[in-house]
Amino acid sequence: MAASIITQAAPRRVTVGVDTHKDTHVARAKDQLGQDVGELAVPTTPAGYRRLLVWAGQLGRIEAFGVEGTGSYGAALTRFLRDEDQTVLEVMRPNRQRRRRHGKSDSADAEAAAAAVLAGEASGPPKISDTTVEMIRVLRVTRSTAVKARTQAGQALHALVITAPVDLREALRSRST
Repeated sequence: MAASIITQAAPRRVTVGVDTHKDTHVARAKDQLGQDVGELAVPTTPAGYRRLLVWAGQLGRIEAFGVEGTGSYGAALTRFLRDEDQTVLEVMRPNRQRRRRHGKSDSADAEAAAAAVLAGEASGPPKISDTTVEMIRVLRVTRSTAVKARTQAGQALHALVITAPVDLREALRSRST
């Protein structure tokens, strides 16, 4: 009598690509063979991020999330996923020629993000906003903005003095900014 071998199917592994926007994120999931297994749009809220993670977990074992804009619209999602011990990779926006040929849609961009992770084309770890380098970047941006605002205010005052009535202009002419 021949022995029969029963094999158990390996759990599906999923990679999720996310196209990020201000108010909603669109996600597409692919299995380990690159087949589409689902799509979901969620609001950019903690409840929306939780819903995305639960949805992806129901599709199979989560391998990674490929997120566009981890330093801007995808920053909060990236922090959430990292806090949940998920692998997150930064995905660059699809090139413009490809987008023109295949059409622009959030769904297509999310699919491209998942495909980039599966193909090993994701650009690497996400931008993280809680490191020393990021803190220094924020300080530099803040300082640069303040210097520009001060310069613009000085220019506005100078223009007002130049166009002021003669008596006022003469009284203010010798004053510095």
